[in-house]
Parts: sequence; C-alpha cells; structure tokens
Amino acid sequence: MFAVISTGGKQYRVEKGMVITVEKLSKNAGEEVSFDEVILAGEDGNLISKAGELKKVKVTGKVVNQFRGEKKISFKYKKRKNFRWKKGHRADLTRIVINDISLN
Repeated sequence: MFAVISTGGKQYRVEKGMVITVEKLSKNAGEEVSFDEVILAGEDGNLISKAGELKKVKVTGKVVNQFRGEKKISFKYKKRKNFRWKKGHRADLTRIVINDISLN
C-alpha cells in the first residue's frame, strides 16, 4: 500500500518502511509522528481519492533524527556595476521512517 502525504508545503509518495526527509518538524528523535493530510492512497491498482475515504487513511512514522541540509548559495551579479550579492542558507530537516499506512 502507498499514500501521498503533504507536509511542509511539499508532497511525498510513501510506503511502509520507507525513509523520507521532510522540512523540520517539532518532534525529537524516537517520537511518533502521524500525517493527517493524505492526498491519495492506493493498493494493488485500487486508488482512494475521495475526501470521505481519505479521512480514514492513517500514515504514521517515527522520527529518526533532526539535521541540517546542504548549504545552498544565492548569488547575484551585475556586470560593469561592481555589484555582487552572496548569501548562504542551510535548511533544518527531519528524517522519518514510515511505520504504517492503515485504513480504519
């Protein structure tokens, strides 16, 4: 069984046992997390996409760790104007292992 969940403004296709990296969640390592915003679910070619049925789908996982991602560089440059602008950014991320996808 698979599900498409939404968290941190992004969508992820998940299956049981899968490890995903999402935007930072306010949970510590080892804590359980559940995703209520399920967009789509399916099993063996059968898709669940109706809102009433999707409320019954429950996706749970366990936080593995919190970490910071790679440094991303933003750089602007204008030729012959002596203008250079450079900033770096590292996103705070959470790694989660999906424990269960269930239909209640």
